[in-house]
Amino acid sequence: MAARVVGVEYDPNRTANIALVQYLDGQKRYILAPEGLKTGQTVISGSAAPLTAGNALPLKAIPVGTPIHNLEITPSRGAQVVRGAGAAATIQGFEEAWALVKLPSGEIRRFNPEAFATIGQVSNIDWKNINLGMAGRSRHMGIRPTVRGTAQNPRSHPHGGGEGRSGEGMHPKTPWGKSARGTHTRNKRKHSAKLIVQRRK
Repeated sequence: MAARVVGVEYDPNRTANIALVQYLDGQKRYILAPEGLKTGQTVISGSAAPLTAGNALPLKAIPVGTPIHNLEITPSRGAQVVRGAGAAATIQGFEEAWALVKLPSGEIRRFNPEAFATIGQVSNIDWKNINLGMAGRSRHMGIRPTVRGTAQNPRSHPHGGGEGRSGEGMHPKTPWGKSARGTHTRNKRKHSAKLIVQRRK
């Protein structure tokens, strides 16, 4: 199914840009804009689509080493991972009934080869380099001030209390008392654990 790119737009609800595409029957839809997508280009979804940025293909039809984004976990469910600005995953290979994909976090995970993914890297790569410049701009974005745990009282935060500048105590914790650094919080018996070939980091 082919569609023509009508325009690339800013989306206030996500870090990446979006592209408005119009199909041959006149219907219009928004897609995540990959880096380099221009107005007037044609994007195609299907097994026989060429390997150009913006085209969506099943993993089994994409060569090893190709950067991809907008990746489905379950076929036909819609894309769920690799959707943030500048993100790209890479196909590492195929083993038995699985496709091995290296995600932006560094994790290598098994995916169904029938799952669709889009070729290319998500647009707005420089998003992480933006300097807001002043506190007011942060407030206009809905971000409220952050108070350090050590500056609070012990009822409000585990790091609170003490006389003077007393530090955070034994080890860093969240406001709810859970370990804040280094501790794995993922459930070891989670159903998808068998799909992870190599953990991130």
